[in-house]
Amino acid sequence: MAAFTELVFSGVQPTGNLHLGNYLGAVKRFVEMQAREAQCLYCVVDMHAITLWQDPEALRGQIREVTAAFLAAGIDPKRSIVFNQSQVHQHAELAWIFNCVARLGWLNRMTQFKDKAGKDRENASIGLYDYPVLMAADILAYRATHVPVGEDQKQHLELTRDIAQKFNTDFAGSIAAHGHGDAFFPITEPLIGGPAARVMSLRDGTKKMSKSDPSDNARINLTDDADAIAQKIRRAKTDPEPLPSEVAGLKERPEADNLVGIYAALAGITREDVLRDFGGAQFSTFKPALADLAVTSLAPIAGEMRRLTADPGHIDAVLADGSARAEAIAAPTLDAVKDIVGFVRRGPSLQAVR
Repeated sequence: MAAFTELVFSGVQPTGNLHLGNYLGAVKRFVEMQAREAQCLYCVVDMHAITLWQDPEALRGQIREVTAAFLAAGIDPKRSIVFNQSQVHQHAELAWIFNCVARLGWLNRMTQFKDKAGKDRENASIGLYDYPVLMAADILAYRATHVPVGEDQKQHLELTRDIAQKFNTDFAGSIAAHGHGDAFFPITEPLIGGPAARVMSLRDGTKKMSKSDPSDNARINLTDDADAIAQKIRRAKTDPEPLPSEVAGLKERPEADNLVGIYAALAGITREDVLRDFGGAQFSTFKPALADLAVTSLAPIAGEMRRLTADPGHIDAVLADGSARAEAIAAPTLDAVKDIVGFVRRGPSLQAVR
């Protein structure tokens, strides 16, 4: 840990097939962040998954599938820490302490709960309501300095920052008395997404690409083979106009904007670069080029995922190793928090977390 100036944490829920939006908005960025001078922890957040009921056997398979996607996309489990949340009990323990720090009014303002619970909020689980506090514990158990976030998680990261600040303020005297200086938890900084951090449906450019969309043609799954990828792009909804020569021309054209953004993110270039090459072209020209790029980028990942998921013992070993390494970071944090809030622990109090 001493060799790193930053600690990056992020997680992905194991709730169904990962798709292109998950890859461009999260997993691809995870791979790129391995090049930073940072310790990177990538978590399969299975405890978050059960805020909505999951079939137990299916959940086990989905945990392994997300792990396989991480590895297939290029995350190195030796360079980064890859683990599943439920194997590191400090997440749940710290979440309870944060439940006693967070305020009810803060959670009442969380828009994602309102969206997911819908009109039947009285029948939603407490876990779904309390999800953002567990997310704060996920991040702060490692005293993470940076978290990559998409638009739908920015409000939750703000709550994490509020909880960290309130904990530091509420326990300022005890934090100092235990040798942690002026503050114990960092005020975690967001790492904002790139050109396609928010990938939209291939059937409706105004809606986010989703695992739950009833049409499989609305998304490209990471498990899709080359033929399926190409076919879905050929069938993607567009408008009759040619591509504009400037980004401003995409403003009222959500489907065109989405496909240009996908191309930009897969190629590692800007929307301006894409339109420099394809401005004025019809979709009959642009779609085959996008399909070729998507197949080249994604089909090898799908093949490697199939190979990895055929060996669940290997995936379980990666998760066990990663969980042990994650707990080695989270355990001293939680022990220090218990000292700060006044709990009596087994054995002598630990020295300050370095």
